[in-house]
Amino acid sequence: MDTQYIPNDKGEMSGERLRNLNTNDERELEAACVFVAIGHDPNTKAYRGKLDMDSEGYLLPKNLVESKVPGVFIAGDVADRVYKQAITAAGMGCAAALQAEKYLSQVDSH
Repeated sequence: MDTQYIPNDKGEMSGERLRNLNTNDERELEAACVFVAIGHDPNTKAYRGKLDMDSEGYLLPKNLVESKVPGVFIAGDVADRVYKQAITAAGMGCAAALQAEKYLSQVDSH
């Protein structure tokens, strides 16, 4: 499904134009807001064999955000099988950034 948001004359969302990617049929759906889902499968294929992951493809951090590779940190949807939402990613991203800063300060001091 391909989606295009339709604004009203105030620039606020009033609906969506939906297009079926298989048939190219289009229709409009009236809507005042939308929640964009991130999907159900973690996008981690590029890390297979490089980082630890479970059988479903979720990365397995240690110490909340660290990976087995020094300087590579794990955050958000690729590790969170429960909430999978932006706030989780933002919070874990902040934790990863703090760990990265700590890591870099230790690397710089050597």
